[in-house]
Amino acid sequence: MSSGYRVAVFSTKPYDQRFLNAVNQQGVELCYFEERLREETVKLTEGFDAVSCFVNDIVDAHVMQQLATNGIKVIALRCAGFNNVDLDAAKACGIRVCNVPSYSPESVAEHTLALMFALNRKITRANSRVHEHNFELEGLLGFNFAKATIGIIGTGKIGLATLRALKGLGAELLCYDPYPSDAAAQLATYVDLDTLYRRSNVISLHCPLTSDSYHLIDDDSIAKMQDNVMIINTSRGGLVNAQAALNGLKSGKIGYLGLDVYELEGDIFFRDLSDHVLNDDVFALLLSYPNVLITGHQGYFTKEALEQIAATTLTNLEHFFNGELSGNELVE
Repeated sequence: MSSGYRVAVFSTKPYDQRFLNAVNQQGVELCYFEERLREETVKLTEGFDAVSCFVNDIVDAHVMQQLATNGIKVIALRCAGFNNVDLDAAKACGIRVCNVPSYSPESVAEHTLALMFALNRKITRANSRVHEHNFELEGLLGFNFAKATIGIIGTGKIGLATLRALKGLGAELLCYDPYPSDAAAQLATYVDLDTLYRRSNVISLHCPLTSDSYHLIDDDSIAKMQDNVMIINTSRGGLVNAQAALNGLKSGKIGYLGLDVYELEGDIFFRDLSDHVLNDDVFALLLSYPNVLITGHQGYFTKEALEQIAATTLTNLEHFFNGELSGNELVE
């Protein structure tokens, strides 16, 4: 039975539809759009009560005002991050914004470790060689994480899950967060950023994208790091200045770079561009380096995470339609 409420769900793939449909118990009408929500597509929200967005939708002040004009009362994000949403504009327009604050942090933590191990032991290159019947080991030399110092920037749910996963390796663990947690302090040693940069062989980013953290990794911070440092980013693309990372690779300062996110990913990720020429020269150059491993924002992409995202998104919507709070409101 339909609840009578209509939700425009943007940036959807078949897997999003499967998981959302599976938990839609109250019969909310979910209308799926593969298009991303932005100024050019906001007109699609006419006749709907709510919208659901993902990481690369752009809900700026102009889009927010148009949403309000179209009668949208709530935005249900299918992610934890909200740097792509103008919360002040939402408040001014009287639109509630909800997110999914936690969805299997272990999913991203495990992907972080996958990037670390694959880069260190040069798994991609080794696999290609074996498929060519080349079993030579020269050029595949790695190092023991048990002898390394690993720095974690950001000790929220995902950072904490990453520390827990790393603990068994025997590495020295350092961490930084402006808001330290007792749980993280039991696993790693809190230090200031400069100390983390200076001492870490591996640096992994697990913090939100804010005005303070934008381009946290830039030419200046890279210069403070050890030579041949490994940098992993499974958090938000804007944390790493891509040109600075490229400069670090060219100079040899960065020995390994693992990215599941990219600062200009909005026009690239979650799409099949195999028949297109990429117009992003920096991204193309990054792909050309053998010590760079890039995945297309798949750190969250596990069955458990998609189930939690779908369930929380529908819960946020249903609470709003029932005149209740879910506890996940960014703007009430």
